[in-house]
Amino acid sequence: MIVILGIILGVVLGVRQAARMGGQGLDKLQYGTVYGIIGAIVGLALTVAIEWSF
Repeated sequence: MIVILGIILGVVLGVRQAARMGGQGLDKLQYGTVYGIIGAIVGLALTVAIEWSF
């Protein structure tokens, strides 16, 4: 669940960042994809850390 939230949050932040810099449609797609991947990795790390703590 945390991974999915990380992906969604990453995509939203990436698209907003590209729009803020004046990017076109493909720029928004690229930023959203990269930020989504980063969000998934962070979410996975959080999930593993939480599981190992219990």
